[in-house]
Amino acid sequence: MKASQVILITLAVIVGAIMLAGGCAYSGYNQAVTLDESVKGRWAQVENQLQRRFELIPNLVQTVKGVAAQEEKIFLGVAEARKAYFQAGTIREKAQAAGTFESALSRLLVLREAYPQLKSNESFLKLQDQLEGTENRLAVERKRYNDAVREVNTFRRKLLGRIYAGLAGVDHAEYFEVTEAARTVPKVKF
Repeated sequence: MKASQVILITLAVIVGAIMLAGGCAYSGYNQAVTLDESVKGRWAQVENQLQRRFELIPNLVQTVKGVAAQEEKIFLGVAEARKAYFQAGTIREKAQAAGTFESALSRLLVLREAYPQLKSNESFLKLQDQLEGTENRLAVERKRYNDAVREVNTFRRKLLGRIYAGLAGVDHAEYFEVTEAARTVPKVKF
């Protein structure tokens, strides 16, 4: 072999090695960026579900309280009017109690016409379903976030991953962990 051929082959090997190293660096850098963006996107979904929870649950609770209070007021009015009738001693007191009873019944009938089936029981069941559904959605998004964190942190711990992550500015990601306050059983008040 001639010296010029050896130089050409050596130069081709060096250029090939540089291209291979550059391709690996490019690929590793892109993977670090992709994993970092995945973590950020998953966290955005956790926040999205938290926002949904913070907006939805208080409104649902107020709605259920309103329906329950309306029904409770009408049923208590009927019960109190009935009680007053049976406790009345004179005809005049019984007539007044009967008038109060008829008024309470008319409010019940108006409610019954507006709502063929009284709704507080259904409202409570729907609230329970919404609470459970919201918490399930949140649990799924937390898991997805933690999976993305695991992937980026695993990548960062690998031999060349730390270098690529450093080049891309990807730091160690924090897992979503349950706080001490979240470990206590929540109380729903009406």
